[in-house]
Amino acid sequence: MSTSGAPKIVIIGGGIIGCTTAYYLSRRFGSRVTLLEASKHGVAQGASGKAGGLVAKWAYPKELVNVSFHEHVALAEEHGGSSRWGWRYVNCGSWEGRAGISGDADPGASGGVSRKKSLEKTLGLTDGGVTKNARRKKTRLPDDLRWISESLTDSYSPMAATGHTAQVYPYEFTASMLELAGANGVEFVTGQATSIEIGDDTGDEPGRRVTGVEYRDPYTGAAKTILASHVILAAGAWSPTLLPQADLPIAATRAHSITLQPRSGVIISPYVLFTEIKLPPTPDDRLTDASPEIYARPNNEVYACGPGDDSPLPDTVDDVQIDEGACDSILKHVSSVSLELRQAKVDRRQACFLPTVSKGGGPIIGEAGNVAKGLIIATGHTCWGICNAPGTARAITELVEHGEIRCANLRQLHPSRFI
Repeated sequence: MSTSGAPKIVIIGGGIIGCTTAYYLSRRFGSRVTLLEASKHGVAQGASGKAGGLVAKWAYPKELVNVSFHEHVALAEEHGGSSRWGWRYVNCGSWEGRAGISGDADPGASGGVSRKKSLEKTLGLTDGGVTKNARRKKTRLPDDLRWISESLTDSYSPMAATGHTAQVYPYEFTASMLELAGANGVEFVTGQATSIEIGDDTGDEPGRRVTGVEYRDPYTGAAKTILASHVILAAGAWSPTLLPQADLPIAATRAHSITLQPRSGVIISPYVLFTEIKLPPTPDDRLTDASPEIYARPNNEVYACGPGDDSPLPDTVDDVQIDEGACDSILKHVSSVSLELRQAKVDRRQACFLPTVSKGGGPIIGEAGNVAKGLIIATGHTCWGICNAPGTARAITELVEHGEIRCANLRQLHPSRFI
């Protein structure tokens, strides 16, 4: 992928993938890197600021996770991640039980009108040691897991070995990556990318090559262009809109979440729980259940999320709408199994869109040379964008610098498999 002279790199997308990649590239190319973000509110306004922040060795795809987890550890050690973005190891377990703490509303209610979709976050557990279908014993909860009802618990089992699951504050991690990149000379530009410019390669190798990115100035509405020898498409669920000629197979899944602040004096021990809650029968005697994920955070905050839905993707991340009913359902479900969470204050209700590869796995990482030389795709990370961002960033940096990815064999993620 070499070009004459030093590369000029434009990254489209100020989420976790774009910002982390900007930092990794900045250590080699400094001010020759520009990050373009559509939101008027800055970086991490989508999934990267509203995710749970889970980092796991048992995530997927394995070839990327094996690089990324190590990079997370190294970043936290080098830049004070524990204080800067909440890096810490956490316990992770599967909890099954019954809704039994009553509230003002039916805990079985499900908000929203869109079809529910599983986020399949535990898919990675089908590989290796602990599987999501592992035999579970009826057992008491761990001694320090006191913020979920023991009397409502049917079973609890660890999902991963100690040291195999960690977490970060996703917004703080993303913002820190941009800050570190900026200190190395990366330019941050606010504007909505409208097209990736492609022209004939004037070098030794014939073909098509990226020449820049056109974007719309959010304040004047004027069309502007940033020249580039390399364009990294990391716009998450919005990535296909910039490659209409490639039919990029990225589907958008809307996901809702809430954050809770427990009452003063309540201590939330460091656990991430994947739950299966048996709900009371509906009026027509139909049994229902719910599977919210619950994350304890270092500042005693609790994050909880529910299933996704197929709501249409809006024009920009600033236009994402929240379905209050979906947030209500998450709150009712987690409140039905924990008095501490029922008595907690809701701090935030939020929604975001996750980019999912609609055929053949993913994410998609590599040079799309069949479209244009210098065009690098980095999207489709589903619910594991926070976890796999550093590995993705390292791979892309190697690709730009050396013309090949050296840290792992990512052939199964190459764009040629998908477009």
